[in-house]
Amino acid sequence: MNPVVRVSEAASMALHSLVFMAQQPDRSISVREIIEKLPVSSTHLAKVLQRLARQGLLESLRGPHGGFRLARPADQMTLLEIYEAVDGPLRPGGCVFDHPACPAGDCLFGGVLASATRQVRERLGGTRLSDLPMLHHHGGEAVATHDHPD
Repeated sequence: MNPVVRVSEAASMALHSLVFMAQQPDRSISVREIIEKLPVSSTHLAKVLQRLARQGLLESLRGPHGGFRLARPADQMTLLEIYEAVDGPLRPGGCVFDHPACPAGDCLFGGVLASATRQVRERLGGTRLSDLPMLHHHGGEAVATHDHPD
């Protein structure tokens, strides 16, 4: 079955990493620093961050103090553009099955799934990286961990 909205591991890494960088906007952050907070593969994370850099969301800095930093302020990035930079366009609709199974082509859900996906798209598009609660906590952990309910 295909979920209506799926957040891949790569998109989750991207969002967590950008929050971490937004908390420290005046310096570059290395892949090593991020994997100290997130239990992910450094190779996979590096590929995700390079993809974000190619999409213009991050700047990649070389050298001994290199790493990544936001290409523009957190209040100028939406969660939708971050998600889509990694997972591609979030399209409304879609059958929960790989191949439509409803008789006569009429969806059993009658447009409910398309509406739900559209609402998620609007919510992500209307939420800036700077709107996330993690960016308003001081002195706490920089990146949420897997035991987060969302």
